[in-house]
Amino acid sequence: MPKKVYTGKVISDKMSKTIVVAVTRITQHPVYKKTIKKITKFKAHDAEDACKTGDHVSIIESRPLSKDKRWKVHEIVRRGNQ
Repeated sequence: MPKKVYTGKVISDKMSKTIVVAVTRITQHPVYKKTIKKITKFKAHDAEDACKTGDHVSIIESRPLSKDKRWKVHEIVRRGNQ
């Protein structure tokens, strides 16, 4: 089974070795067919503390690392403008 990979924006890096990534996906309403933007927040493990707020990163699913962390940083896609 391949692991899930999502791409999103880092919205918080205030925790030690943990970042919060907001993943945006666009879906269609089942009845009214309007396009809806849904944002899901994931906590991801960042072992080197390399990611900063505003970066775009790719995260991959992993085993449970803590109560909320089930994702690891796969790669930094694009740095934020800081």
